Amino acid sequence: MRTVLLTALAPLAWGSTYAVTTEFLPADRPLLTATLRALPAGLVLLAVTRVLPKGVWWWRSAVLGALNIGVFFALLFVAAYRLPGGVAAVLGAVQPLLAAGLAVPLLGEWVSRRALLAGVTGVFGVALVVLKATARLDALGVLAGVAGAAAMAAGTVLTKRWGRPEGVGPLAMTGWQLTAGGLPLLPAALLAEGAVPALTATNLLGYGYLAAVNTAFGYWIWFRGIGRLPATSVAFLGLLSPVSAAVIGWAALGQALTALQLLGMTVALGSTVLGSTLRGSAAPARRRAPGNAEGEADRSDLPLERRDRGQSTSATA
Repeated sequence: MRTVLLTALAPLAWGSTYAVTTEFLPADRPLLTATLRALPAGLVLLAVTRVLPKGVWWWRSAVLGALNIGVFFALLFVAAYRLPGGVAAVLGAVQPLLAAGLAVPLLGEWVSRRALLAGVTGVFGVALVVLKATARLDALGVLAGVAGAAAMAAGTVLTKRWGRPEGVGPLAMTGWQLTAGGLPLLPAALLAEGAVPALTATNLLGYGYLAAVNTAFGYWIWFRGIGRLPATSVAFLGLLSPVSAAVIGWAALGQALTALQLLGMTVALGSTVLGSTLRGSAAPARRRAPGNAEGEADRSDLPLERRDRGQSTSATA
C-alpha cells in the first residue's frame, strides 16, 4: 500500500499542470512548455546518476521516451489547445482501459470484470468532474487526445515489460526517458513556435516547478511504481490527475465546485482505489538463460509475481 500511495503522488502533482500553465507561463507555447518540462529534468538526472544506456537499452530508452514523454506531451498539448480541458481530461481517462488491453498480449495480465468496471466507472466519474454542457468537439483534438492516452498506456506497459537493466535504478531510467523524449521536442518547438521569448521571473518559476516537481520527481516515482505494481493498477492512478486539477482550481484559482462535480470526484476516487488494488493474473512463461548479449539480466518474460518478488507483495499489502 505504501508504494501505491507514493506512486499516486505523481498524478496528483500532474493535476497542477493546468493551473501552473495558465498562471505562470507564457501563452500559446505548448511545445516550448513540453520541451522545458522534459529536457532540463532529463539532463539533470543524467548528470546526477552518471549512468548511460548500454546495448539494447539505447533503442528501448528511445521508444519509452517517445511514448511516455515526447509523443505523449506533444499530443497532450494539441488536445488541450483544440478541446476544452474537460473533454481532453475525459479522453485521457481512457488510459487505464487501454493499458489493461495492452497488458494482455504484452504482460499476460488478464483483464478481469472488476478492472473493466473500474475503468468505465472512472471515465464516467472524470466526466462528471470536468465536462460542461457547452463542451465542443474537434476531430483533430479528439484524435490527439485518444492517441496521447494510447501512447502513455503503451509506454506504461512496455516499461513494465522490459523492466530495468541489472544495477540500474528508476532514477537513471527516468533520466534516459526524459532526455530521449525531450530532445526531439526542442527542434519541433523552434520550428513551430519560433525563438524562445523573453522569460520573466514568474515564467522561470513555473518552468522550474514543472521540470523539478511534475516531471523529474513525478516520473521517477511513476516509473518506480510501474516496477513494483501491476501495470494496469498503476494506470488507474492516472484518474487522480483531473480530480487533483479540479481541487487545485477550486483552492487556488477560486473556481466553484458543484454537487455533481463532488459526486464525480467520489466516483473517480472509488474507481482509482478499486483499480489500483488489482493484482495482475499472469500467464505462465518460460525462464530464459541468465543474461543476454549485452550482459544484462533479462527478466522480461518471467511471470510478474516472480519478477517482482518481494516488491509487489509489500506494495499491495
